[in-house]
Amino acid sequence: MEYRRLGKAGVKVSALSLGSWVTFGQQIGDDVAAELMKEAYDAGVNFFDNAEAYASGRSEIVMGNILKKMGWAHESYVVSSKVFWGGDLPNSKGLSRKHVMEACHAAMRRLQVDYLDFYFCHRPDPETPIEETVRAMSDLVRQGKVLYWGTSEWSAQEITQACGIAAAHHLVPPSMEQPQYNLFHRQRVEVEYARLFAEYGLGTTIWSPLASGLLTGKHAQGPQEGTRATLKDYEWLKEQIAQKAQDKGEQVERLHRIAEELGLSPAVFAIAWCLKNPNVSTVILGASKVEQLKENLQAAEAQPKFTPEVMKLIDEVAGVG
Repeated sequence: MEYRRLGKAGVKVSALSLGSWVTFGQQIGDDVAAELMKEAYDAGVNFFDNAEAYASGRSEIVMGNILKKMGWAHESYVVSSKVFWGGDLPNSKGLSRKHVMEACHAAMRRLQVDYLDFYFCHRPDPETPIEETVRAMSDLVRQGKVLYWGTSEWSAQEITQACGIAAAHHLVPPSMEQPQYNLFHRQRVEVEYARLFAEYGLGTTIWSPLASGLLTGKHAQGPQEGTRATLKDYEWLKEQIAQKAQDKGEQVERLHRIAEELGLSPAVFAIAWCLKNPNVSTVILGASKVEQLKENLQAAEAQPKFTPEVMKLIDEVAGVG
């Protein structure tokens, strides 16, 4: 396994990590979740991603029970939570100081840890001043409850504002951003955030490298039963995938031909492409089966196949350049 610095921060994360969105506490049984975490850990994965919103907190409970059962020293792994969607009460959602603090304590209890390595603001909150959120996050770091904090799907302007507030008031700035990034979703990471990497040394923990399965071809005939796209309450994802499968079908087929020429499966191809971006600290994998995870973990070793010539061809097929 390759380990990368989180931007300019000293902490190192495995190039491939494991996330629990949709799967833990919802799509798969707890026994399968344990097998996935053990498989990942044994392969060198040291970052496990979670959030208060995943399965309404159940995902963190499942992960916490597994961490306790495995008995891994906290020094050997990094675990995260994200704050925003905590419930329906007026103060159980958003990024107010009250919710940020209470959600952090709740996540620590569910995960059964003494501190969170990473804590993300899951989305920007238009109803809370950014300064209030930055102060709350900074306080959690100084209290030792959070080691590094970051954002998820914030605009470059919002991240810049947060960093500016932190600098002006001697607070702890965000160390990382968690954006969606894949062959068909590139603008934010490659263009909008470009100056943030140079100016602030921002790290990234990217999600959806397979575009929810679109890049593997599994949804070529529309969203497939048994996948996250057909789960209850994910109708929005089903509609999104159906539209993209129709719009991007020809490009996906051409990308698959390149993957075949490289001797790679479509999934390994798409994940390894993400890893070639020097501003990607780690690629978060999602899996519902151990065999699926084993395959995707091969992406770390596939990077040398992506020569400048191959990367140029991929850009042409994906509609870039």
